[in-house]
Amino acid sequence: MSRICIIPARGGSTRIPKKNIRPFLGKPLIAWSIEHALKTGLFERVIVTTDSEEIAAVAREYGAEVPFRRDPALSDNYVSSYAAVIDAYKRVRDDGKQRTPITLVACFYATAPLMDIRDVEKGVTLIEEGGADYVYSCCEFPFPIQRAVYLDREGAPHPFMPDCIPLRSQDLTKAYQDAAQFYLYRPRLLEGDQARVISRALPVRRFRVVDIDEEDDFILAEALGRTIKEGGHADF
Repeated sequence: MSRICIIPARGGSTRIPKKNIRPFLGKPLIAWSIEHALKTGLFERVIVTTDSEEIAAVAREYGAEVPFRRDPALSDNYVSSYAAVIDAYKRVRDDGKQRTPITLVACFYATAPLMDIRDVEKGVTLIEEGGADYVYSCCEFPFPIQRAVYLDREGAPHPFMPDCIPLRSQDLTKAYQDAAQFYLYRPRLLEGDQARVISRALPVRRFRVVDIDEEDDFILAEALGRTIKEGGHADF
């Protein structure tokens, strides 16, 4: 059994320049994801796929492998992380260092410093013992989506689901969002075999979820990180 973890981290972040290696609570942002992956003890290899030598140097410093440079065609704003993971998986599979077949592939986002590794352990169990093919982290929306509104040109609010406005929050179905932390795959999915895929979304604690895309997201994530550390929560 051989598990690998792939961390995509391109160098061309535009909204937050050099986001993946920006200092976050005393170390580069990507270092947290690398250390989370190593700390789980679940992965034989932790690999960063990047087009940036600066990111590669930081990744190696914190214990990850960077065995290849990502192709520029997979490094612009329009290429999905999933495409980068498929490319990295196939290159790792074929690089001659894999002496046993890969049985599980994890993708950790470089922008998920608040991740709890116990959630990753649960996800791996869902695949290896629970029969899932694909598992990703999710969290509950902080407010019922059924009560969402949109604003017209004059700024007047209009509900998307008018019939739900009078209902109590506890009577509405809970809704979840992708937590943008980790994704776990059976390798066959990355090989293109999408037949009969059993997917599972694993709920994680909402206070550990911040999708870091804007400056305000970074500030919020750092504030939450300090609170988590001061509270003595494990695995951070």
